[in-house]
Amino acid sequence: MEGSRTDFVVRLAGESGEGVLSLGEMLTTALARLGYEVYTFRTYPAEIKGGTVLYQVRVADHLLLSYGSQVDIFVALNEEGYRDNISALRPGGTLIYDSDNVPVHDLPNNCVVPVPIGTIAKKEIGSVLTKNVVALGAILRYIGAPVQAGEQIAEQTFKRKGEEVVQKNFQALHAGYNYIEQYADCSRPLLQGVAEVNPNRLIINGNEALALGAVHGGLEFYAGYPITPATDIMEVLAPILPRFGGVVMQAEDEIAALGMVLGASFAGKRAMTATSGPGLSLMVEQINLAGQAEIPAVIVDVQRGGASTGLPTKTSQGDLNIAVYGVHNESPRVVLAPTSVEDCFYLVQHALNIAERYQVPVIVLSDQSLGHRRCTIPKPDLMRVPRWERIVPEPGTNGEYARYAITETGISPMAIPGMPGLAYTATGIEHNEYSDPTYTPENLQAMKSKRFRKLQTLGEEYAEQFVRIWGDPEGADVGIIGWGSTEGVIREAMQLAQAEGVKAAALYPKMLMPLPVHIIEEFASKVKRVLVPEKNFTGEFAAYLRAQTNVRPISYAKDTGLPFDPEEIKEEIIHVARM
Repeated sequence: MEGSRTDFVVRLAGESGEGVLSLGEMLTTALARLGYEVYTFRTYPAEIKGGTVLYQVRVADHLLLSYGSQVDIFVALNEEGYRDNISALRPGGTLIYDSDNVPVHDLPNNCVVPVPIGTIAKKEIGSVLTKNVVALGAILRYIGAPVQAGEQIAEQTFKRKGEEVVQKNFQALHAGYNYIEQYADCSRPLLQGVAEVNPNRLIINGNEALALGAVHGGLEFYAGYPITPATDIMEVLAPILPRFGGVVMQAEDEIAALGMVLGASFAGKRAMTATSGPGLSLMVEQINLAGQAEIPAVIVDVQRGGASTGLPTKTSQGDLNIAVYGVHNESPRVVLAPTSVEDCFYLVQHALNIAERYQVPVIVLSDQSLGHRRCTIPKPDLMRVPRWERIVPEPGTNGEYARYAITETGISPMAIPGMPGLAYTATGIEHNEYSDPTYTPENLQAMKSKRFRKLQTLGEEYAEQFVRIWGDPEGADVGIIGWGSTEGVIREAMQLAQAEGVKAAALYPKMLMPLPVHIIEEFASKVKRVLVPEKNFTGEFAAYLRAQTNVRPISYAKDTGLPFDPEEIKEEIIHVARM
């Protein structure tokens, strides 16, 4: 922290079941309500037997672009969490630890604050379940936050359990808060205060933003099967969508979920599902059906780490190849990738619009770090994304309706079942304009060209609105081309590199298929070198760029299950600039 500027990182680590995630959520919300910007990251074990849970929140009085690099305050609630994370604590930082459970070695360069969290919860409060609220009080006192901020969030969190539970948690909060008083000489008021709390903000994570954006975008039907880390989307929609006349269905598996979506869409409803990598694999055949039969559908893929079962609770950008190429033979689909929590709200509306207008499946690539990232965003502009309606035909005579009429744009008017004289067969088998099975080479070429022409039309009409450029690419030492949730950390890394004399610019396409080739090539022509950082092992996006454009990027692919931090990207930018 420099001068009076607030900018620090708190990392929490503890055993699964100790309430670490709820502690992180309460701390984050309390600080956001005090007017600070917050930006979080969390990870947790996939095994039933449990393990260490990690929650990190960065707090500042200015716009945040990443969850930070070094940790200023590390709160260790169990030994394994301490052992695995103590190296992240910066010199001069503070360790607050549960002295009942965590053996600590000598840390001469750090402030060390032992708190008998378990003893306080059990003996003073009478409930070991209040450990996380004891810890919340200790943290708030240490950073200089008023205890009232904790009281407000504790009341909101526990009021559904009754007044007695609320009062016990108030006791726990004050006990932790007061215990830190004896370490006043070690405490530092990291919070410098904000001039004015902006009421026009939301505290929200990516999955919540995406679900609410879909509701605002006119979603009428959702079907899904629970899978980490996408399940939150269905959980948010379940109580909300029916209030707007929609339906939420939990299917028996991902195949059934997409089948329901295609059925609802065929019947004229805006329909969506959400899944993660293994579920997307199961959906591949029906994605092909949606492309071939020209049925609108939105499929959200909240990517997670590893192939197969992999790392269900870690993050990755490893599903680009399956999203772009993952069907037998070929069929059109659109692939979008939100770059921030705020972007999740708007981009899913574009996805629903594109699916309806162009009659294609649209895959939205989020990821675990973005889906679970909680941060402050401006109150959404509900007028930003105008709604597009499905193109329907004029009433006709049964038998004369050319459902798959070959048009200049590739888009054919799509009838809704029950429209007089416009019955047709939606089929995945190759067909002619009237949906009759037809296998001639001439028909195959004409129909396939028609279906793929929709992507060309979309790219020509709307590619530019799905591209963001940061910095001036003209003469930049390094031009970064990235995608998805890495945008914020790349922007922060660019600022750090600029401070060390290296000029960088960045381009982020949010539409990955069809790819805005001419915009990417123009950007690349202005910079000295192109760097592509991404969170996968083989450099999928770098390879995609090589295949689709004349750009020959330098790949920086790293698949660790964790997001990039700005320092490591800064170092890579400087390294590439000096090559």
